[in-house]
Amino acid sequence: MPDGHQIERWVERFPFIKDFSAAHLHIARGSVRFPVLEPGAVAYELDGACADYVMCIDGRTRVFRNSETGREMLIYRVGPGGTCVLTTQCLLSGSNFPAESVAEERTELAALPADTFRRLMAESPDFRTFVLDDYTKLLASLFVLVDEVAFATLEQRLARRLLVEADARGVVAKTHQQLAAEIGSVREVVSRVLGEWADIGLVLLRRGQVKIADRAALAAQRRVLGLHR
Repeated sequence: MPDGHQIERWVERFPFIKDFSAAHLHIARGSVRFPVLEPGAVAYELDGACADYVMCIDGRTRVFRNSETGREMLIYRVGPGGTCVLTTQCLLSGSNFPAESVAEERTELAALPADTFRRLMAESPDFRTFVLDDYTKLLASLFVLVDEVAFATLEQRLARRLLVEADARGVVAKTHQQLAAEIGSVREVVSRVLGEWADIGLVLLRRGQVKIADRAALAAQRRVLGLHR
């Protein structure tokens, strides 16, 4: 059984749980587990069964697909306060997980078994509203992904990824290989583009890092085809 501290942290991260009825809170508390994933641990394998509805308390997981040639395409990440919406889709449809999910750092999850998920969906308006509102994010994120894959150039995808990942100092703590994996390219091509951008002053290249030197000019790279997201 989970201890009181784990329950408190779960409710603090997902405040809507406070609105549960006493009966629904009892159901949730009685079945929830709190698995911890170490960096690199697999949360879900491709075509694996979705046994739980997972809610991220701390840490971060990466959801992605690999091509037959080994190239990776990032779909989305799940951070604190988020849920894995592809897992939701699996639980709603009874299908298997259509991607892979791996912990990028030490990650603590709250996991509700599929039976509990289905019961709360049927009986709890608060739970159902949260799940369905969160599920709409899947459609939005997939449309962004379709825009990028179908219509954006590699330069636009790379510019967007740098702008999204940059910290307050404009630093992206990623290798060229990691950036290539996230935009569905290869390291050699990403390195070439970054080198060209460094030559004209858009970025500064450091070992294991890319620093944005001209945010406005880099943002223009992704706006050519209207990718404002």
